[in-house]
Amino acid sequence: MQPALPPNLSKMGCGTWAWGNRLLWNYDEAMDDELQSVFDHCVTQGVTLFDTGDSYGTGKLNGQSEKLLGRFSAAYQGENKAQICLATKLAPYPWRLTRQSMIAAGRASRQRLGRLDLVQMHWSTANYLPWQERPLLDGLAALCDQGLAQSVGLSNYGPERLQWAHQRLADQGIKVQTLQVQYSLLSTYPVTTLGLKSVCDELGIQLIAYSPLALGLLTGKYADKSDLPKGLRKFALGQILPGVKPLLGCLKAVATARGKTMAQVAINWCICKGTIPIPGAKTLRQAKQNTGALGWQLDNAEVSELDTASAACDKQMVQNIFQTG
Repeated sequence: MQPALPPNLSKMGCGTWAWGNRLLWNYDEAMDDELQSVFDHCVTQGVTLFDTGDSYGTGKLNGQSEKLLGRFSAAYQGENKAQICLATKLAPYPWRLTRQSMIAAGRASRQRLGRLDLVQMHWSTANYLPWQERPLLDGLAALCDQGLAQSVGLSNYGPERLQWAHQRLADQGIKVQTLQVQYSLLSTYPVTTLGLKSVCDELGIQLIAYSPLALGLLTGKYADKSDLPKGLRKFALGQILPGVKPLLGCLKAVATARGKTMAQVAINWCICKGTIPIPGAKTLRQAKQNTGALGWQLDNAEVSELDTASAACDKQMVQNIFQTG
């Protein structure tokens, strides 16, 4: 029997490493001390789930995100150390076609991380190469059977494909523990349209919300298009920003009344919805803001008010292209 995930992972995790490639494009070893302080702060505050992916870091920096996370976890000696859960996502690359290829990928990630508490399929291939997925899922099961991973999760799966994958793994004695989807006040589609939360509850799967701050839109730092960062993000967010200002106004009002930041309210909303949000953090200041979402809870009226404002938005975040139905 594979061990269950630590019980204190029911509030918030840390997607500190989910920005892996964006950070690693400009990676400098001088960043390591700051990143270690981010890790240390999160763990002391009870945030013990850390998520990364084997695709975060390419070329000379191949696997660098996993290496850093493994190093920081090994160095940490403070409170909650025993509860740290190191999670990674294995990408179904076109050249990964067999059960053994997934086992090899898991072994490599385990070596970089030092251990592998939660191994996840990064996305489903159902939309373009459905037959590839079967042996890769079998590889995930084998990683648990061989004691190389403690538990299995999925990412970007819709309800139909989730139930199919859940059954395939169950037939091998492996339970799907978690499912990651893009979920926030500006990305409610997985829950309101696909109904994933109810499916996860039925199957006993913990829903993890990545990008809970909608690439920074829900922090309030972008008042208008001139504030947006350059590049593709400016174009993408610029299309959404004008139509979400009423939501941002509602979020700011709730935050002011609570004495919290807009980001903290947005993260807490995800918690109130029964998900584990994994906001990213590159600095200690960002990490402290994120953990300020813990230790309190929005009331039903506030959640309802935010729900209404979210539903009234003209546009929401574009969904991950690998999200299945």
